[in-house]
Amino acid sequence: MRSCILCIAALAAPSPCAAFYLPGVAPRDYLPGEKVELKVNKLSSTKTQLPYEYYLLPFCQPEVLETVAENLGEVLRGDKIMNSLYELKMGVEETCKILCRKELTNAEAKEFAVRVEEDYRVHWVMDNLPSATKYVDETNPAKPVTIYDLGFPLGFKGSADIPGTKEGVHYLNNHLLLTIKYHKDDSFDGARIVGFEVEPSSVKHAIKDSWKGADTQLSTCGGSASAVPLSVAAGGEVIFTYDVKWEASEIKWASRWDTYLLMGDEQIHWFSIVNSLMIVLFLTGMVAMIMMRTLHRDLDRYRQAESQEDVEEETGWKLVHGDVFRPPRNPMLLSVLIGTGVQTLCMGVITMIFAVLGFLSPANRGGLMTAALLLYVFMGVPAGFTSAFLHKTLKGQDWKKNIVLTSCLLPGIVFLVFFILNFFLWGEKSSGAVPFGTMFALLVLWFGISVPLVFLGSYFGYRKKPPDFPVRINQIPRQVPEQVWYMQPAFSITVGGVLPFGAVFIELFFILSSIWLHQFYYVFGFLLLVFLILIVTCAEISIVMCYFQLCAEDYHWWWRSFLTSGSSAGYMFAYSVFYFYTKLEITKPISALLYFSYMGITALIFFLLTGTIGFYACYWFVFKIFSAIKVD
Repeated sequence: MRSCILCIAALAAPSPCAAFYLPGVAPRDYLPGEKVELKVNKLSSTKTQLPYEYYLLPFCQPEVLETVAENLGEVLRGDKIMNSLYELKMGVEETCKILCRKELTNAEAKEFAVRVEEDYRVHWVMDNLPSATKYVDETNPAKPVTIYDLGFPLGFKGSADIPGTKEGVHYLNNHLLLTIKYHKDDSFDGARIVGFEVEPSSVKHAIKDSWKGADTQLSTCGGSASAVPLSVAAGGEVIFTYDVKWEASEIKWASRWDTYLLMGDEQIHWFSIVNSLMIVLFLTGMVAMIMMRTLHRDLDRYRQAESQEDVEEETGWKLVHGDVFRPPRNPMLLSVLIGTGVQTLCMGVITMIFAVLGFLSPANRGGLMTAALLLYVFMGVPAGFTSAFLHKTLKGQDWKKNIVLTSCLLPGIVFLVFFILNFFLWGEKSSGAVPFGTMFALLVLWFGISVPLVFLGSYFGYRKKPPDFPVRINQIPRQVPEQVWYMQPAFSITVGGVLPFGAVFIELFFILSSIWLHQFYYVFGFLLLVFLILIVTCAEISIVMCYFQLCAEDYHWWWRSFLTSGSSAGYMFAYSVFYFYTKLEITKPISALLYFSYMGITALIFFLLTGTIGFYACYWFVFKIFSAIKVD
């Protein structure tokens, strides 16, 4: 596994620590003249969000196609890595080398034009480095910054600003300049590839004499002034050519991803984010201080009343001591949601820890998604244990139903949505459509590993003795007095989700950009810090709202504690709608369906995660405060 360890000082830094790569796959050293394989991957577009196989379009392709073995994450991302006709040798430069000549039909030319109109980009891989288009940010002329944009454009639309083109006509990039950067050192033999840049151009090639295959002489090479762009308005001859240039670089192999990770909008705006985090920390600190002082005063008053000989009437949250631990409605569903929330929480924490340590760097394609799926499967034990133990604590019935729902509710919803969307992807012939073999592997992971682990966790959960509540539960439920408008469940739950969402919404912007604008996200150290802030915020806002609720003599806190912090998922989904209309240019209905379906699943997972944090914070809080008072 190729991945870079981030040093402690750079946990949240916008540029990766240039340290060293973990053992796994050693750097490849190429001797002069040694063959360097160029593999094609896929076509992608931020307008459609539908990836396609490279050879779905009529490019030049080998007689025998060889597909590179891919992990589960790569398959789910729509990667399809295959061999190509490009011939490259270490240190050997080429000028206008002919790849092949194709005679496009009108239908094939139209297919190219459609993909150009949809802003598709071509993705290649060389020595595990993705192809990139180079840009230079000269905002600071004294220190220009090189930025890579993943892939390169398939073509472009003509305009008055581009010489030799017509307005609205589509042009194909059929000539490519491949600039490969390499690093040499006395510590190893040969050279190591540290950069892979592609500069595309459109050239309508002209043959000097006659076609002689690879030995054909073209009059449009070497920057000929007479060359005109290649239009794909109609079928016709297309000659694909390429140049190869090798550049020595001081960049070391362990640092070769640095430039890839400095991608445009992906640069973190430090001051705004740190400022937002400080505001969240300040607010949560104030909330915690108010809670501690107010609660301390309540406890002192109750203790003084207990020490006096005269019996005083109980006031405040102490009034509901006989009902505060009364089991809520639908204990089955609550315990299932909490168990699933624990499963996602454990998966998220462990995944982020692995990512911070560098095991899930961008160099390991599909590693993040693969790790998250496998960890979710193996976290079935804590999910089953938590759900079963809470179900038993709440005196729930039908333990078999509890186990089945815990193991199947969230995976079933996700799989059903995923399966339905897969039909649309198949209909679009997208490489994002998951093949039957992968679908079967996901079912094996679910029913063969996750479900048995949930059963195992439930076995231990039901064997564990439920906790002894600090106060007895009255036989007759106490009537809840009429609540003021701001303590109504709908209002308090809605307000409770604002602060947790405020802790993550800036980071959410960068995460959405990495997913839907095809950028790298790698600042996992900072993400871990934001996640810790989220945990603290969810816990504190749930405790505060629970305290106000108990003071208003409303003891139905079980569900409300879960929904108060969990309502932040609603704000997340609303923000994703805002992001869709302000940052994306999606026009196809199928693409919009994909976006909102996946964001709906994300919001559901976030709902379970934050709701679980809020529930357990309130559970601990209620248990502690009623253990601190004496009730006859």
